[in-house]
Amino acid sequence: MMFSKDSKSTSTSPVANGATDGRTTHGGVPSIISADLKIVGDLKSNGDIQVDGTVEGDIDSRLLTVGERATVKGSVVAETVRVSGNVVGQIKASAVVLAKTAKVTGDITHESLTMEAGAFFEGGVRRLESGSIGSGGKVSPFRTPQNGSISDSSMSGSVSKSL
Repeated sequence: MMFSKDSKSTSTSPVANGATDGRTTHGGVPSIISADLKIVGDLKSNGDIQVDGTVEGDIDSRLLTVGERATVKGSVVAETVRVSGNVVGQIKASAVVLAKTAKVTGDITHESLTMEAGAFFEGGVRRLESGSIGSGGKVSPFRTPQNGSISDSSMSGSVSKSL
């Protein structure tokens, strides 16, 4: 019986025996912050996080998806960041995608940046050398341009910032 008080725990589940359940690996199930949920505090995951609600704090994950009605107020570090909603804070990622509904206020440090027409972005842009983002979304130290210029051949859309 599954819910018997007398039963002893003799689970043969790989998760119960110490193996991972695949949720923190590529292609696993994302952790979801639903539209009616507000989190105040930092989030850290080796897997994917999807924010449809509000997060006030820093986020560190492999993949971060910010939904169309979502708001993130804090720094983001990830391998890939997809923004359809609002982000107020710094983004550091190998790949950053700003959908046409995105509104980002803060600096973006990236290897690849894609902006759809209609996306709002206010802040600075820095391109990292390929491979500068380590495992778990960690960003390696990088060199700041000497002249303060902004240059990115992979960016579509337009960004203006006076330095």
